[in-house]
Amino acid sequence: MTTDTGVDSIDALAGIGADSAPAALRRLKPDLVAFAQGSDEALLAPADPGSVSLLERHAIAYRIGIVTGFETVAARHRARLTSLGADDDLIAAIAAFPRGDGLDPRLTALLAHTDRVTRAPGGAAPEHIAALRAAGLSPAAIVTVAQLIGFLAYQIRAIAVARAFGAE
Repeated sequence: MTTDTGVDSIDALAGIGADSAPAALRRLKPDLVAFAQGSDEALLAPADPGSVSLLERHAIAYRIGIVTGFETVAARHRARLTSLGADDDLIAAIAAFPRGDGLDPRLTALLAHTDRVTRAPGGAAPEHIAALRAAGLSPAAIVTVAQLIGFLAYQIRAIAVARAFGAE
């Protein structure tokens, strides 16, 4: 985790410096900054990713960056996908989803769910969870995916607020 004077992922993705007014405002709640950074690390760089691979996690995050129009988020996760061995065709298919070719059924189900929940929070219905189960995700994996999507929604909102305060 970062210290209360270090630049964390939200600051970096928002493009704000550690000594900026938005960073100072965020540091008024150091526990929130630490918890957000800890969540970033736990969900996107866990020592043991369990049943949701690092590639799947960063594919979800990359897709959320694209769907929400947050280029810094998309770029961060595109770079991480590359470092995990994803080739240009896979990255292009994720970016073009649902039009992209070459995605396996599990990743297709994950991205469909990601798009649905990102575009219409609260829009997941029992049949959508059943589709994730049919694609091979365990209940624990579905919870992990939900936590990841929820955290990224929070992170993007925090980035937007930091940018708004930085623009004034």
